[in-house]
Amino acid sequence: MAALSSPLTVCRGILKELRLIQGPSYKQSPAFNYVMDQFRKNKVTAERYCRAQQEAHHASQAYLCLLASTRNHMALHNLYHAKGERSPEQVAGLVGLRLPQQPGGKGWEK
Repeated sequence: MAALSSPLTVCRGILKELRLIQGPSYKQSPAFNYVMDQFRKNKVTAERYCRAQQEAHHASQAYLCLLASTRNHMALHNLYHAKGERSPEQVAGLVGLRLPQQPGGKGWEK
């Protein structure tokens, strides 16, 4: 996450990740209520500027990074590990290689 992102951008990012994890009913979850309460509680006004608000913003950026990274990790894990054991030909194909042809095809005799 960029260090210069606004609290609103971070809040929207966290809510997007919650929606991706929990589906359309994410607004009824305790996580949604907690995130919204924390952002409302640490909102900056013209009269107030404090270090705690900046610490909360940094913590929310770190939490957004954690959620996005966990989702990306699970997508990669499911892509490459969900199919079980693969044949050598399939593994070579994953990286764009082909295995050499074995002698003994047409025209070869033992």
